[in-house]
Amino acid sequence: MGKILKTVTQASLRKAIGVVHQDTVLFNQNNKYNIKYGRINADDSEVILASRSADIHEKILTFPQQTILKSPQIVLLDEATSALDTSTEHFPQSFMLDEILVLKDGGGTGSMGLLNNLRTFLWIKIQQYTTRTIEISLFAHLHSLSLRWHLGRKTGEVLRVMDRGTDSINNLLNYILFSIVPTIVDILVAVIFFMSFFNWMFGLIVFITMLLYIFLTIAITEWRTKFQRRMNLADNATRARSVDSLLNFETVKYYGQEAYEVQCYQDAILDYQKEEFQSMFTLNLLNTAQNVIVCVGLLGGSLLCAYLVAYGKDGEKLTVGDYVLFATYIIQLYVPLNWFGTYYRQIQKNFVDMENMFELMKEEQEVIDAPDAPDLVCSRGGIDFSNVTFGYSPEKTILKNVTFNVSPGKTIAIVGPSGAGKSTIMRLLFRFYDVTSGAIVIDGQNIKTVTQASLRKAIGVVPQDTVLFNQTIKYNIKYGRINADDSEVILASRSADIHEKILTFPQQYETQVGERGLRLSGGEKQRVAIARTILKSPQIVLLDEATSALDTSTERNIQAALSRVCANKTTIIIAHRLSTIIHADEILVLKDGEIIERGRHEFLLEENGLYAEMWNQQLKNLEGEKLRDEKVFEENSSSTAPSHHNYHQ
Repeated sequence: MGKILKTVTQASLRKAIGVVHQDTVLFNQNNKYNIKYGRINADDSEVILASRSADIHEKILTFPQQTILKSPQIVLLDEATSALDTSTEHFPQSFMLDEILVLKDGGGTGSMGLLNNLRTFLWIKIQQYTTRTIEISLFAHLHSLSLRWHLGRKTGEVLRVMDRGTDSINNLLNYILFSIVPTIVDILVAVIFFMSFFNWMFGLIVFITMLLYIFLTIAITEWRTKFQRRMNLADNATRARSVDSLLNFETVKYYGQEAYEVQCYQDAILDYQKEEFQSMFTLNLLNTAQNVIVCVGLLGGSLLCAYLVAYGKDGEKLTVGDYVLFATYIIQLYVPLNWFGTYYRQIQKNFVDMENMFELMKEEQEVIDAPDAPDLVCSRGGIDFSNVTFGYSPEKTILKNVTFNVSPGKTIAIVGPSGAGKSTIMRLLFRFYDVTSGAIVIDGQNIKTVTQASLRKAIGVVPQDTVLFNQTIKYNIKYGRINADDSEVILASRSADIHEKILTFPQQYETQVGERGLRLSGGEKQRVAIARTILKSPQIVLLDEATSALDTSTERNIQAALSRVCANKTTIIIAHRLSTIIHADEILVLKDGEIIERGRHEFLLEENGLYAEMWNQQLKNLEGEKLRDEKVFEENSSSTAPSHHNYHQ
């Protein structure tokens, strides 16, 4: 951090600054005295070296050589060469001026700084466009992938890959356009300079040094790539672990496993840091090797220069000033060369960081619309499953030749033990997967031949586990139809029997529901889902065990709202509680992927098959729960009743 000039000693301040005036005033002493005034304790060899650097060794002019001798951190040049002729002025300016500062009307602007700022300003739009295009393309691609892929993904890992990939592309373009190309130009100009102003041997030394430097940089960087890849994988795992733990914080709290989660996260970080250490260690190894090559090149050039100074023949003999100039230039040359190595490492790192993103982009869509696929025309909502066979993997078939028909406006229920394939039927109807064989037809149109968007627009669903966006209640209800107005949202809420409840919240419809809707109760979330489906107004409604997670009283209240959703709609109900589907026009009993019974509730009870067995079992469970509730009530009543002894007191 910088210091205010008023807070430091004047002596230390002025010691750090050198100045070359337009009008040079010397002491009435000899040249050595005036030169040594830059640093009083300098010896004669340093005076000569400074004089050679100022190109006045042969003839000392009234030029303030003491600035070079002083070696300050800051140099002020007050029109230092304005009194010189053009040819004399050219040499000192050629290595003194790295940047021009223009002062006008009391204001100052750096021309190089101005150009850099202009470049940065122009680059902002390009960078934003690149980032926006890549992120939107990747985000759209992820949403186009199948349910199979999403069920297997790790959210935190995917987000980390997206962040790292987009950042890497921006960095890559920036390095190539504004760093690598200028650095290569600097290096080429330096080689040509040494070959032209010294001799070919200096150019050869510089060329060989650069060649070895670049070769070593590329070779070791390629070797380091595997460590960077492993570090990225560990980074992905760390992000995935943290996101997974935070998303399931309720489960963590239920089981009191906070310490375990912290330990798991710590283990993930340690795994990452282990890979990071290997990456950083090899980076330091590369830097050491680069410095060795630079030092060897500088030593070789210095030895050659020293030889030509001491023993060079006419035409090749160099002066001490030439040696100083050579050393200065070659050190300046290695600065861009070192940056070249840094940029190459960064570019290679960015390529590695982009690998995971490109792998995501290469993920193929499992369900694809035909190029000329028309929209589904769903006027009535009739559904036909014809010999549908499907398996999530070739080794295991879930549905086997399933055939059934749902007439427009009718209700069909699907029941059966867990793993029978009930939810799979709903996923196939939404075309999350394509059937292995057979066909699913809606109003005479095979769903494989129509667009997925139009198919899903015609179907509404109330799932068992309603997951809401971390937005307002209004936002979640309007998700059923984004362009709906507030009056339609309120009407849907009234139909779902949740409007009055929403009005009791402090922000009413603007109330935030929290992540996954955790601020709402189970019944409230189900009613929001019902309102969303009512607002969508689909021809087909799917109820996926929509009330199985609710208590009996809440379930009865929601059943009334569900009946309004399904009124005059083609409805498929997947049910666990059989009491909720006794009104269905037809009930399908599914077992091991096959329909083993079908019919109305009364008919299936008379058949005395699996459905009757499930019904009787649930009746026993209900009777057992009722008896337990009555017993608990009696025990509570007897324990709270006052004794006769208390009355007599």
